[in-house]
Amino acid sequence: MPMPPHNRRASRTAVVALGAAGLIALAAAPAAFADETAPELVVGGIEPIDGVQPGSTFELPVTVANKGTQASEKVWVTYAVTRGLDFAEVPSNCRAQRVRSYDEMPERWTVACGFDQAVEPGVVYTPERPLRVKALDRAFHDELLLRVDENDPGADENGYPPVAGTAPAVKLVEAPAGREGSARVVILPVTSVNTADYQVTGAALRGRVGETVPMKVEFVNAGPAWFMAKVGEPTTRVVITPPAGTSVVKTPGFCKAKGDAYECGMSQRALNEGGRETYNFQLKIDKRLAHAKGSVALSTEARPFDPDKSNDKADITLDVMGGGSTGSTGGSTGGSGSDSGGSSGGAAGGAAGGAAGGASSTGGDGTAANGGHLAETGSSALPITGMAAAAVVTGAGMLVIARRRRAQSRN
Repeated sequence: MPMPPHNRRASRTAVVALGAAGLIALAAAPAAFADETAPELVVGGIEPIDGVQPGSTFELPVTVANKGTQASEKVWVTYAVTRGLDFAEVPSNCRAQRVRSYDEMPERWTVACGFDQAVEPGVVYTPERPLRVKALDRAFHDELLLRVDENDPGADENGYPPVAGTAPAVKLVEAPAGREGSARVVILPVTSVNTADYQVTGAALRGRVGETVPMKVEFVNAGPAWFMAKVGEPTTRVVITPPAGTSVVKTPGFCKAKGDAYECGMSQRALNEGGRETYNFQLKIDKRLAHAKGSVALSTEARPFDPDKSNDKADITLDVMGGGSTGSTGGSTGGSGSDSGGSSGGAAGGAAGGAAGGASSTGGDGTAANGGHLAETGSSALPITGMAAAAVVTGAGMLVIARRRRAQSRN
């Protein structure tokens, strides 16, 4: 039978508090609009669950009661658990659905069970076989939502197609009085004994004075547990201090300046195992400072679930190319080139005569610098060829003069 379309706005109203701490009661109808003759279904019978071991299972002893004056001919009980939990088995009169994260709500599993039997006023009921939940390896701070309806709640439009259960069907049976709840929807925490390793990674920057360079640092939840901050509470923060001698020209989202550093939050309150937040800055290198170094570190609040503190801080290094040191090296190289040019000029002058020596001396001011540059690239042939050509020209001129003198002496 096709599922009726699910109203996302109505769903949002019903489960927006998924993530609140403690037991929360929702959806109480205003008295002015209540129908005194209609059924008034409430769910309860369960308290916050603590000390769960990953890999273990536990039961949900839920109760349903009718505080109205008229019987409800059929009831639907919906269970929803966050992603650290899963349902061990689903009865055939129930359907399971995996729902994606949306509207600040984390990923979750839901099971909606239909009971085709009357719920009489003043009577407390419970499923004859409690639904069982398994804590996964990533379980930590999870939550359970319970909801009761007279009509089929439908499927969530943000989820995957619902799947019918395969375990034997269950029915409601009478439960002892005193366990009835007080609201149509309740939410309570399920806390497991687990750890999560929060880590940060730094960056190695390189550039010249005046350049703008990218800086990318990261936060990672290495698990095994996932973590979900409670509604209204801040998530873990990352403090990023750029290296001295730089200025920030572009800041990523979820970051704000705090003195010389930047305090960065998370894009969402749920930190999945293996999940990461990347912070991309743009830094301008204003000046060169010796040993300039920044850092990225987790904020200092207590995290007893994260015993490994060795990876809570990392360096941001900066290698500034050029600048004063490189300029001094360039001056020394230039001086050596001039000396080399002078020596070469002197050698050429000794071999080719005073005129060639003068030409070589001029070359020492201009060509030597080029010669030094070409030598770095492995091309030193051009200066040598130039000096050889000068010697050839000078020698040819001297040969012509000698021939003229011999011809004059014969005449």
